[in-house]
Amino acid sequence: MTDTTAATAAPAEVTAPQAIRAWLVDRVAYYLERNPADIDEGTQLAEMGLDSVYALTLCGDVEDRFGLVVEPTLAWDHPTIDAITAHLAAELAR
Repeated sequence: MTDTTAATAAPAEVTAPQAIRAWLVDRVAYYLERNPADIDEGTQLAEMGLDSVYALTLCGDVEDRFGLVVEPTLAWDHPTIDAITAHLAAELAR
């Protein structure tokens, strides 16, 4: 019997910092109903209007996309797309 509960590693082309950042920009733009070009990677997510519901949704999306378990406080511990990108890249490099 195969254990389907274990997370699988994300492919390298998905885990490159540029790919992580682009994916995060797309997700945040989707949540905020904005054009991805209007998302500033250095601005705090809360300042852009990302609320706690979407912050938790982002955590679930990160877990699904990258096979990582992240804290529900991810968007507050790493409050910008740049900070989350650096955190995820470091975690995925382990």
